[in-house]
Amino acid sequence: MVNSRGYSHSRASSTSKFLPRRPTLYTITVYIILLFVFSIVIFLFYTRDVLEDEQKPLSSEDSQFVQMQDELWNAPSSHGLHPCVKPTSKYKATQRWDRYMTVKSNGGLNQMRTGISDMVAVARIMNATLVIPQLDRRSFWKDSSTFADIFDELHFMTTLQGDVRIVKELPKQLESVPRARKHFTSWSSMGYYQEMTHLWEEYQVIHVAKSDSRLANNDLPIDIQRLRCRALYHALRFSPQIENLGKKLVERLRSRGRRYIALHLRYEKDMLSFTGCTYGLTDAESEELRIMRENTNHWKMKKINATEQRIGGFCPLTPKEIGIFLRALGYLPSTLIYIAAGEIYGGDARLLELKSRFPNLIFKETIATQEELKAFAHHSSQTAALDYIISIESDVFIPSHSGNMARAVEGHRRFLGHRKTITPDRKGLVDIFDKLEAGQLKEGSSLSYLVTQMHKKRQGAPRKRGGSLPGVRGRARFRTEESFYENPYPECICSSKKH
Repeated sequence: MVNSRGYSHSRASSTSKFLPRRPTLYTITVYIILLFVFSIVIFLFYTRDVLEDEQKPLSSEDSQFVQMQDELWNAPSSHGLHPCVKPTSKYKATQRWDRYMTVKSNGGLNQMRTGISDMVAVARIMNATLVIPQLDRRSFWKDSSTFADIFDELHFMTTLQGDVRIVKELPKQLESVPRARKHFTSWSSMGYYQEMTHLWEEYQVIHVAKSDSRLANNDLPIDIQRLRCRALYHALRFSPQIENLGKKLVERLRSRGRRYIALHLRYEKDMLSFTGCTYGLTDAESEELRIMRENTNHWKMKKINATEQRIGGFCPLTPKEIGIFLRALGYLPSTLIYIAAGEIYGGDARLLELKSRFPNLIFKETIATQEELKAFAHHSSQTAALDYIISIESDVFIPSHSGNMARAVEGHRRFLGHRKTITPDRKGLVDIFDKLEAGQLKEGSSLSYLVTQMHKKRQGAPRKRGGSLPGVRGRARFRTEESFYENPYPECICSSKKH
């Protein structure tokens, strides 16, 4: 027993010599400091190479790529031009008149907006009190929205109070009096409306049945032109509900990517039917559009040669063509593209070839909640107003067709400092697309060169508004002039700070 205990004690004593001592607090602290210093050394060793790489100059190829991307997104130089809408010293303050003008504003959102701006100017010329216009409820969209649903009514009235007296409705004593019902002649001059003042001799109220394109684009007094700009760009502000959601959607787009393109993809059923453009559609779809055109009373052209329309550049670009066009310009597949449009004819299937080139396609429905859009359901003019706000604020705006919205957005972007707007040369592009389809040309550097050269001067840079086309005579020449609202330079865009 004694020997056993003695053996155990001896083994325990010898083993204890080899067991590590319990580390002290001092030892642990030293270990941690050494480990921390070692980590810093390793970090500096590896980041040294990264920092050296960042400080190295870009290669010529990298530098050229960065420069090209900047050119794709940067706005053209405005050459010191700026908005100028203040009246001249000869402009007199508005006077209160007992003559009233009621207006039925026709068309879609932007047709109504520019028409209302015209009517503000006409009311000024004719010394009339303007009653808040009634909006079109019979158009293709059958939108029941009132003026106050789309626009900030009080802001409209107060902003223009020094120009035109505006009231919400006719005085009750005038509701039943006879009215002079007029279809004022399109693109009319100052003199025409001065002659129309003879109507006040017999009537106290004039009712204007249509508001679109009632004023000439050119040869109007500068104060009338600037009044049109004040009305459109300052007074016709959208309702708070639309403005607030529009700003939110722009912020959400910015959060997804620093820059975005607003693509006005005018490939909706009504546009294709109206223009008679059926390229790339099935026979059944083409027939559906033909029937729609024949059954729409106010569309004058019933039989249209679709091939001639396309060759002449009168058709909106297809989603596939837009995809080819954007890639040829140099935009990367990762580019964020907001689709400013109604329902695309053919649905998602027709968007596949655009989406295959640019996967980041964004719609209202993908950045707004169902609850946010609920209030705008079945009100196409209000949803179009959201598209308008997002398009105005975009880094680049590209319309696939030169409709009312395309012209209005381009003009507004010019007014705000010539923000980049790329207008496709549809006639020239059709020839290129046909060569691609025939195998005479391939997507790549050759195509990019052709497309970029074709659009060097179609980026929204400052230029004076175009006049009528050569060889066109009589009143028809007014129709061929560039729209005042597409390019309000020089009357509302100046180089001198005195204006």
